[in-house]
Amino acid sequence: MATQEPSPPSSMESNKPGFPKKILGNKLEDKHLCNCCHNILRRPFQAQCGHRFCSYCFNRTVSNGPQKCNACIKEDIFEEPTSILKQGCAFPDNAVRREVENLSAVCINESCTWKGSIKEYEMNHEGKCEFMIIPCPSCKERIRFNEQERHNERECPERTLNCKYCKEPFHFKNIKAHDEICPKYPMICEGCAKKKIPREKYVDHIKFCSKFRTPCRFHVVGCDMSVEKEKIHDHERAYAYEHLNLLLHYIMGMKLQLHSEKTKVAELGRRCTELEVKSGTFENVVCVLNREVERFATTMEASNRQHKLDQDKIEALSNKVRQLERTVGLKDLTVAEMEGRLREMSATTFDGIFVWRISDFAKKRQDAIAGRAPAMFSPAFYTSKYGYKMCLRIYLNGDGTGRGSHLSLFFVVMRGLSDALLKWPFNQKVTLMLLDQSNREHIIDAFRPDVTSSSFQRPVSEMNIASGCPLFCPLSKLDTKNSYIRDDTIFIKAIVDLTGL
Repeated sequence: MATQEPSPPSSMESNKPGFPKKILGNKLEDKHLCNCCHNILRRPFQAQCGHRFCSYCFNRTVSNGPQKCNACIKEDIFEEPTSILKQGCAFPDNAVRREVENLSAVCINESCTWKGSIKEYEMNHEGKCEFMIIPCPSCKERIRFNEQERHNERECPERTLNCKYCKEPFHFKNIKAHDEICPKYPMICEGCAKKKIPREKYVDHIKFCSKFRTPCRFHVVGCDMSVEKEKIHDHERAYAYEHLNLLLHYIMGMKLQLHSEKTKVAELGRRCTELEVKSGTFENVVCVLNREVERFATTMEASNRQHKLDQDKIEALSNKVRQLERTVGLKDLTVAEMEGRLREMSATTFDGIFVWRISDFAKKRQDAIAGRAPAMFSPAFYTSKYGYKMCLRIYLNGDGTGRGSHLSLFFVVMRGLSDALLKWPFNQKVTLMLLDQSNREHIIDAFRPDVTSSSFQRPVSEMNIASGCPLFCPLSKLDTKNSYIRDDTIFIKAIVDLTGL
């Protein structure tokens, strides 16, 4: 039987797709390309269909289960199961790997003059080139690898700086916003012109600064002059008459405003009375609405209870339906099993002679060649109603010494219900025949059991080891025009000599 190829060792795997085509310093050939990513092969694998893939591409393709080979479909050479890609069906192609790694390569980055082989490119240059374009992790701007340090320190708008006044870190783009709130930011007094006053101490400074200009105390009544603190009393004495006039005008204005406010209060009182009347009307409406809401809530509660009862009933019915479906499924299995037993019983014989009809011969032989079903068992037959239980086993593409060249046919002793009443070991002559459907030349082989073989002792399991003819019939006889196969069907006959039973 066919055995699966071993899975590739982890050391041969790679987590990268193929090399970019631009790195080749000479002419590109299709045999060096991955049939998945279409780049130059990296750690090449060869599938059963002959197509090559990068290790990364192949593992990614089959990670969700077996897949059809797109290259086979494209080339119109698709053939199952050869063209099905799955784990364990590919092997590392080391010859092509060495061929690819020895190809001349150049760096694909602009201004880089590096040259060498693809192997040297992968080991020493890939991902390390100073001219490689990479995105800045902070601002995402694309920069050269060798300019990364300068960009991070001087150009990146997302770079972090420490304030030269308070030493707190902040983003460069927020420098103006930080200056507006920095407690150590130096300020200049507008009065005494003193410099480098920290913002956190500026308020305390202007409280005691005699040169700082402050509004006149009468600015609330209309004086719009600002005066130095040390001259505020001189200002008030010099402008006492003007301040008095401003104060009188302010008082008159306040009286007029008060009268206006009284008028507004009277108007508000009238409106409040109207609102009280309307409020009483609204209260009556709300009471009616509350009663309606209570009645609706009661109805909804009853509906919810009924809905829950309906849901419980539906769930119970669903469970019953599922139980009935399981019961029907079990009955279907029982019926199928009984039908199988009935078919087996209809083919059973009790005279030691059994004819096995094998239809769809071509398909079953192809299944045997492909390893899907290398062997077939016949229905059981008996030497008598209470006699030995037996069956046949056939390999349509041969077994053992006859594999690939002969049809192999074997005789199998099975465990029966009457084994305790029979003589052991089994010692009856067995004749095996491939019938000529023109009744001219049957293929016949016969043997008498080896009583020392475990194949003919009383069975301790369902069936003993098969014994028979691995070279029963050359396959060449069945490939040429013959009378053994008709309507895609062959007949196998077994005769057990009943002498002495």
